[in-house]
Amino acid sequence: MTLPQHPRRTRGTRLAGLTAAGAALALVLGACSSGADAEGGGDEDGAADLGDITVQLSWIKNAEFAGEFFADSKGYFADAGFSSVTLNAGPGATESIVLSGGADFGLSNAVSVGQVVAEEDAPLKIVGTTFQKNPFTILSLKDGGDIATPEDLKGKRIGVQAGPNEALFDALLAINEIDPAEVTKVPVEYDPSPLVNGEVDGFLAYVTNESITVESEGNPVTNLLFADNGLPFVAESVVTTDEMIANEPEKVKAFLEAEIRGWKDAVADPEEGARLAVEEYGKDLELDLTKEIAQATIQAETLIVTDETKKNGLFTISDALIEQNLKTLAAAGIELEAEDLFDLSLLTELLEEQPELAK
Repeated sequence: MTLPQHPRRTRGTRLAGLTAAGAALALVLGACSSGADAEGGGDEDGAADLGDITVQLSWIKNAEFAGEFFADSKGYFADAGFSSVTLNAGPGATESIVLSGGADFGLSNAVSVGQVVAEEDAPLKIVGTTFQKNPFTILSLKDGGDIATPEDLKGKRIGVQAGPNEALFDALLAINEIDPAEVTKVPVEYDPSPLVNGEVDGFLAYVTNESITVESEGNPVTNLLFADNGLPFVAESVVTTDEMIANEPEKVKAFLEAEIRGWKDAVADPEEGARLAVEEYGKDLELDLTKEIAQATIQAETLIVTDETKKNGLFTISDALIEQNLKTLAAAGIELEAEDLFDLSLLTELLEEQPELAK
């Protein structure tokens, strides 16, 4: 398969409406100024390198980012030419942070990035992806709502977080031709307690996070995966600016190389990825090792490794999958062309130069 060759370009249109960018930048710069991994500078002997980079994660430092932890701890970022790498924990406005220069790369999903690109003409592109399938699900209790099909949503109370998640839920209803009036949407945060307590029948969650937590507490669960019910789209996708792609292509390729190497290790050894999260990168979070191992295993087997990645390599996005993403975006009211959102040209070059990365 040949990956889509979308042109590298920088939009001339100035960004409008990035009201959160300044605040996001201030927060990120503050975070980058503290901590051992924020120290910058080149080699002592002045040897040329790719400098320091900052990566904005989409969530807290748990096993969701095992590949990044492997890439850092095993020196793959250093081998690729980076002096240091700062991994900023989320959640945060990833797109705004990358746009404002607070991070060189961010991890997000096609819907969130697409919304910013469409509404603000933002010069952002997805250059590769970790998750071929997104982890969003409507989580329910088997002895409760037991929501196994979209039709089961009718007449149910569904806990939905404000913001992008609400737009995703609305798109799930639309793509499955369910009248929103037939479903009661209940505002919630990210803690699934309202589901366990019976306040809602279903809860918008991650199959790799809240689903595991609820089931580990002795509650058999049912998952209605968005990816299998009309809303397939990539997630934990690497996003950067058009300017970075056009002006620093070697930096983008080096970052993707380190990421692929790290994620190959994470897929091969979920237990070690979980340990890195619990004992090192997320050690202040008091993470549960058993839960993190489950998360690392599920995401590797269900979301990352697919028939397409077995054939084409990790981080690749096929033409067919891009078309599926665009249909999902359209269902969410986001109209874009492939070249507006994806630029896989540098990933293609990297895999042509280093074909062993795709094995």
